[in-house]
Amino acid sequence: MEVLIIDGASTDGTLDVLHQYDSVPEVTWISEPDSGQIEAVNKGFAMARGEICAIQSSDDFYLPGVIKRGIQELLNNPALGLVFGDMIKIDVGGNEIMKEVLMPFSMENILSCKTWIPQCSCFFRLSLAKESGGWRESVPYAADTDLWMRILLKSSARKIDVFMAKRRVHPEQRDVHGDRIIRDYTQMIKDLFEIFDAPSHLRPAAEAGILMVKNRYNYGEEEKVKIQRLRKAIQLYPPLKNHIRFPSRVPGIDYARAFIRRMRDKVLGAD
Repeated sequence: MEVLIIDGASTDGTLDVLHQYDSVPEVTWISEPDSGQIEAVNKGFAMARGEICAIQSSDDFYLPGVIKRGIQELLNNPALGLVFGDMIKIDVGGNEIMKEVLMPFSMENILSCKTWIPQCSCFFRLSLAKESGGWRESVPYAADTDLWMRILLKSSARKIDVFMAKRRVHPEQRDVHGDRIIRDYTQMIKDLFEIFDAPSHLRPAAEAGILMVKNRYNYGEEEKVKIQRLRKAIQLYPPLKNHIRFPSRVPGIDYARAFIRRMRDKVLGAD
């Protein structure tokens, strides 16, 4: 095993921590200015020598035993290009927010956003990542998903029914840039069909997935607009109908829930 740490010239005490591992032969680290996450990940790809790879952000972490599990799954199944598992969301203090159990893998499920591949719980073949060109600068806010898609055009995947990582949620994450995520995700899907030759039968699921991403990341948008977009997504890809819980398609449901909470708080004497 090799652990590669790519640091962008941090000045916050990171180097003091890294120097503690100078005598650990498995650990290699560099700290130098870079243009951001895309360059850092691609540096890691260039340095890595192993057969199986994984990427972990500095604020997320693996659960015990899952590195061995991810490696074994890929070694035992040569047709698989990647595997991924469930994850647990935590807050800044490490407190659990929710357990996210993902649906099984299929390209239709991924493209329609019925499920997704978290970076924090994904293991993949390094050779496929390199053959696919690594992370692309042209879609910085969808770079990991973009790479998974290109790997999956050359191989297959499997979802492991195990909680594999904890993902920390905080206000400074890239998820707050909803407009950029929508922009890059849409470009990624366009490229997938125009440049990377995704099978045409997957297009309805992909077009529905774009609408689902717009609903997810258009913060503050009117509820009726999201309802209309959701209906269109279901028309494009009917299997979404069974995945989306019915209340999310009912106009006014959020207001109804808020009203019920206010009434409950009054009855219980809450502020």
